[in-house]
Amino acid sequence: MEDAHGHRIAYLRVSITDRCNERCQYCMPEELQEWLPRQDILSYEEILRVLRVGAGLGIRKIRITGGEPLTRRDVLGFFRAVNAIEGIEDIGVSTNGTLLATEPESSGITMAQHLVDAGVRTANVSLDTLDAESYRQTTGRDYFNRVLQGLDAAKAAGFESIKLNMVLMRNSNEDQLVPMIRFAQDRGLLLRFIELMPVSTRDVLRDDRFLATGSTKKLIESEFGPLTPRPDYKTNGPASYYEIPTMDGQLIGFIGAMTNLHFCESCNKLRLTCDGKLRPCLGSYLEFNMKEVLRQPDVTDDEIAASFQHVVDRKPKEHDFRNDYLPNRKMIAIGG
Repeated sequence: MEDAHGHRIAYLRVSITDRCNERCQYCMPEELQEWLPRQDILSYEEILRVLRVGAGLGIRKIRITGGEPLTRRDVLGFFRAVNAIEGIEDIGVSTNGTLLATEPESSGITMAQHLVDAGVRTANVSLDTLDAESYRQTTGRDYFNRVLQGLDAAKAAGFESIKLNMVLMRNSNEDQLVPMIRFAQDRGLLLRFIELMPVSTRDVLRDDRFLATGSTKKLIESEFGPLTPRPDYKTNGPASYYEIPTMDGQLIGFIGAMTNLHFCESCNKLRLTCDGKLRPCLGSYLEFNMKEVLRQPDVTDDEIAASFQHVVDRKPKEHDFRNDYLPNRKMIAIGG
C-alpha cells in the first residue's frame, strides 16, 4: 500500500487494551480512568483477521501496544497466533517492563522468555528515570525495581533488540540523561529520547515541561563531546541516531515530533486502537471505524481490505501537533 505522498505502508501498531498498571502523567494522568467495556474492545479473533488482511496488503511489521499489552488475558496465545500469520516478518511489543520478569501460570518461565518463544523479536521498554522516587512520581506506582528485573529478564530471553524509550521532561529528568546513557551502554540497550507530544493534554508543551531533542543533544555533548550523526543506521521508527565516539561508539536516538520538520517524511505506519479505530496518523484527528466493518454480517476480506486502502488514501502528509492541536483522546486510548 502506498499513500498519496509516497509513503509505503508496511507497519501496523496494534493496541490490544486501554488498561495499564501505571498512571504516567503524559499518557493517562487521571487515576479514575473510565475503561472501555469489554464489548467495545476488539476480540483477538477480530484483530487477527485485520492482521491477516493487512499482511495480504503488504503489512510486514506488527508492534503490539496498550495501555500495557501484557495485562490482557491470554496474551501469549494471541502473540503465537500473530506469529503464524503468513507475511508478518517482524513482531514487537511496547511495554512498561513491569511484567516481563513475571512467570505466567507459575510456569517457571518468564513472560519475556514466553514472548521470545512466541516469535516476538523486539521489545520497546518505557523508562524515563533511574531514580526510584522520580519513577514513582512520574508513573504513580512504585514499580521501578520491577522494570529493572524485567529488563534483566528481557536480556536473558534473547530479544533481537531491546530499546529504552525515555520521554523528555524539563524540570523533571534532565539530570537523568547521562545516567541513562551509561545504563544503556552497560546493558547493551538502544536508548531513544522522545519529545513530549500533546496527545493526552496540551499542558505538556508548557515551557517549564517541554524539553526539545536539540536542547537534549547539547546537554549530552557537554558531557561526552560532539555526537556523530549516523544517517545510515535505521530502525522501523522515525528516530535519528547518533554515535557517542567517547563511549566506544554507543548509539542513541532522538525522536523529535515537535521540532524535527522532516519527522513525517519516512512514515510507514498505521495504528489500530483497541476499540477498532484505524488511524493513519497519531497526530491527526482522522480515524476510521474498522470495528463497524468487522462486525457487519458476512463481511468479506475484500471489504476489510478496501477499508484499509480507504484509510491509507487519507493519510496526511504530516502530523498536526504543531498547528494548535487539541487532544481528543488520551494516549492510552490510542495506543503507545
